[in-house]
Amino acid sequence: MSPARLFVRAYDARMPGSTLKIDAPRDFDLARDVCSYGYFVLVPNYWDVNNQSLSRVLEFDDAPSACVIDQRDDGSLRARFDRKLTREEQQSAREQIIRMLSLDLTSEEIRAFHKLDPRWKKSGRARLFRSPTLFEDVIKTVTSCNVAWPNTVNMNRRLCEVCGRKSVSGAYSFPSAKKLSRTRVGTLRGRCRVGYRDQRMVDLAKMFHRGEIDEAWLSDPDTHDDDAFAFLLTLPGIGPYAAGNIMQLLGRCSRLAIDTETIRHAKNVLGYSGTDAQITKKIKAHYEPFGDHKFRSYWFELWQFYESKAGPSHTWERDQVSTTFTAANL
Repeated sequence: MSPARLFVRAYDARMPGSTLKIDAPRDFDLARDVCSYGYFVLVPNYWDVNNQSLSRVLEFDDAPSACVIDQRDDGSLRARFDRKLTREEQQSAREQIIRMLSLDLTSEEIRAFHKLDPRWKKSGRARLFRSPTLFEDVIKTVTSCNVAWPNTVNMNRRLCEVCGRKSVSGAYSFPSAKKLSRTRVGTLRGRCRVGYRDQRMVDLAKMFHRGEIDEAWLSDPDTHDDDAFAFLLTLPGIGPYAAGNIMQLLGRCSRLAIDTETIRHAKNVLGYSGTDAQITKKIKAHYEPFGDHKFRSYWFELWQFYESKAGPSHTWERDQVSTTFTAANL
């Protein structure tokens, strides 16, 4: 049974827990904005197709807690937890949920994106789903490099089961930087099956735990995209693709994250031909007019193609889409 399903069963048993109300922007749509990026199908995330709700475990200093997030008729979000949260934990939960759902993306930014690329105005697409913490986003990005998507899915599941902490409901959290920094490299390679990424992941965890990666600086609008990108390239295991992907997870969409899927999209959807280097040059020119929002334009174009093959993403069952997520498999 999946960690998320364990929580749903526990919650149905009426275990005592906190409930938080979180105001959402008027244009926010939980189903659309959760099911907007591939990480929504990676453990510990679980999108419940039947209830149109998001379940996962959030990490706190003392203990993790599983939660279910749904959207009420008035547009607000309700987050229900499997235990009582302290006041400090409630504040942390709000911050993590806001980050995860990109609730801090302003209406001005969305209008600017739709002005540059009107294709997405009617659907309202602009927000991209991400993790509650930058650390989780970085590690998940590392697990997506040089590997087929099903392997990424398995790595993240194993990371939670082996290195995460179990909540009251029995569901596992994504490991914290502190926990992963103290994990043996052999454990990551042997039990979590992360391959060559093992030492890099421990090194990244240590950097986060020691405060050597300043998320506030990386997220600060006064920090130039070039400087943020250059810093990311200095991190263990982070190359141009990974750095570009982490940039958009920071809300900086001026960079593309070009990988084999991008090349495939360029060939099959955009109709480009030539060597990978020639196609890459054409891709960059194609998305350049979208300026600070070029990743959004690229990603929603790619996502639209996925949905044309597999149906609307909010109807995707996680265990099925785990093996049919890329264009090659579709």
